[in-house]
Amino acid sequence: MKKQQPQISEDKILEASWELLGEEGIEKLSMRKLADRLGIQAPSLYWYFKSKQNLYQRLGNQVSKTILEEFHSEGDWKEQLTELAVTVRSVLSRYPCSTQIMMMTLPHEPDIIRFTNRMLLCVESTPLEQEQKMQVVTTLVNYVYYFVLDDYQHQRNVSAILKTNEMLPGEEMIRLLDSMNETDAGLFRRMFKNGLFELMGTDRAFEFGLKLILLGIEQVIKEQVE
Repeated sequence: MKKQQPQISEDKILEASWELLGEEGIEKLSMRKLADRLGIQAPSLYWYFKSKQNLYQRLGNQVSKTILEEFHSEGDWKEQLTELAVTVRSVLSRYPCSTQIMMMTLPHEPDIIRFTNRMLLCVESTPLEQEQKMQVVTTLVNYVYYFVLDDYQHQRNVSAILKTNEMLPGEEMIRLLDSMNETDAGLFRRMFKNGLFELMGTDRAFEFGLKLILLGIEQVIKEQVE
């Protein structure tokens, strides 16, 4: 009796893609592995997605749709940008490798276009030039992308090093820093001993970086109206 081909759909393919991304990272995602996960032959995937890039586009569209569904702010431009940044960070943190995917996709999908348009609307009421408004949105979203990506990569690096027992224990790290002179490691040593590097990836660090960006935008607006 001929084995029945598993029933698949675009939603099932996207779901399996997120699972693989969470398990192996974007570097190891392939159409063959995705087909194996779904129990089908790789050519069957191409009925739904013409290429891996096309798959990335649809994954990026899904992330954009989720951001739009969760972003609710009707305050002034500063309140809207703050809520936008918080929402984007939250959504990206739940979808594995979604930051890389968003950075690899083009605005050629409906919800990616809607997401971009919604970001621009946050600053439409400001007196900034159109070019400046685009730069504001680009700067803000790049900050969020990098913050999430940096935290994700840091966790992966720590996990990989721990598996090979190559990480220096805290005491050994301090001994290394103490063996270096003030010019080469003095400030780094003091910050490390004070636990300041533990702030990386935290809400506190995210909020401070966001504050710096918003204050910069506010200053540009002040200069614009003077």
